[in-house]
Amino acid sequence: MSTPASDLSAAPAPVAPPVAWVEGLTPAQRQVLHDEVHARPPEALRAPLAVTHWVLLADAAERAASRAHLAALLAGSGQAAPPEDAAYWRADLGEFSLRWELHTEFVAWTFMRALPPQEWRALEHGEPPSAAELAPAAWRQTLPGRPLAGVQLWALPRQDADRAALLRHLLDERSLTGSTVISHGSELYTDLQLRADGCVRMLVLAGEPASPRRLGRLAQRLLEIETYRMAALLALPTARSAFAWLADGEAELAALAQAVRQAARADEPALLDRLTRLAADLEGRYAATHMRFAASAAYHELVVKRLHDIAEARIEGMQSLRDFLERRLTPAMSTCRAADRRQAALSERIARMSQLLRTRVEFEQQQSSRALLAAMDRRGAMQLRLQSTVEGLSVAAITYYLVGLIGYLVKGAQRFGWPLSAELSMAAAVPVVALAVWWSLRRLHRRIVGVAHEH
Repeated sequence: MSTPASDLSAAPAPVAPPVAWVEGLTPAQRQVLHDEVHARPPEALRAPLAVTHWVLLADAAERAASRAHLAALLAGSGQAAPPEDAAYWRADLGEFSLRWELHTEFVAWTFMRALPPQEWRALEHGEPPSAAELAPAAWRQTLPGRPLAGVQLWALPRQDADRAALLRHLLDERSLTGSTVISHGSELYTDLQLRADGCVRMLVLAGEPASPRRLGRLAQRLLEIETYRMAALLALPTARSAFAWLADGEAELAALAQAVRQAARADEPALLDRLTRLAADLEGRYAATHMRFAASAAYHELVVKRLHDIAEARIEGMQSLRDFLERRLTPAMSTCRAADRRQAALSERIARMSQLLRTRVEFEQQQSSRALLAAMDRRGAMQLRLQSTVEGLSVAAITYYLVGLIGYLVKGAQRFGWPLSAELSMAAAVPVVALAVWWSLRRLHRRIVGVAHEH
């Protein structure tokens, strides 16, 4: 029997409201939002039982393959495949039950089965039973994705268990943690050591007050602690490689700052090119790592929340799971946050240095432009003086030619009774012609200057 995420088969079908709840939100969309609070509910578990939890990193293709892999297992038991939009599915497969959870970056498979007395007694001395071993071996070996986390969890009745034998056989006392959980009615033990099967081991000794629902919530939170712990640590290798590059980047920026102080004008384009390349390299790395660091911070918050939810109390002489994780997980997360902050700080410093260098280049360009404009002004003044000189020569030349023409006219006019001699007439005409030519040229000059100003 398979159940969807919300398991609301007994609930009445939603009735469409007479008006829209929110503009653009349909009743079906509202139902999806409402059912989110019921997504991935905890199982009702009873001790003794075994739980195997596998988490595999998966890209889009591997997540789709994971859905098909689940459908193949269900088909072998005569069950229907989950819907295409399902992100969670639970199936009862007879000897064991299976939870399948699809997340943004990974897929989680959780196998659960009850342990008969002869099997859970083997936990004290023999090969520990596993919940996943009941699934077909060929199917298990072809799960899509890359292993991220694995947990073998056993929950046994506390009053019937030989605690000392269990701890000695299952866990490594050198890194053993122990605490009471669920209102101090149950005990939790783990060593967080990775075994040959790729899993860490957890042992829960459930006390009498532990109801099936409460035990199920505890098991779910323990599995989530390990899942989100490993997901949070995905950013640690990225942070370590970022620190190595950041050291080089900061040294390069310091060298550039010193070079900018001592640079001549001819060196500035090359320095600006080096600075731009450094900024582009940093921005590329920042874009590639910032999302990983942000996801790591979110996963770490979930780990802290789940540790708070299990309400640990330390057992005398043993460290709790919270203490053990805080000793190493917190510094790792601080390393990731420090790498993210250093990247952002280096980006800001590069931006300031780039702005400083660009300001210097722009100032020098302005100085060059000012000198060029001054030179143009001087050339313009010289051209104006030259033009004035040319205009004076032009007045004299034009006057000379016009007076010559007047002389020819006067000589011709003397035959018709012109009383003055040609020389006297030409002499009298010189000032009049010169003044007229000068006035005409000035008027033409003003007209040209006025048209230039209008444009």
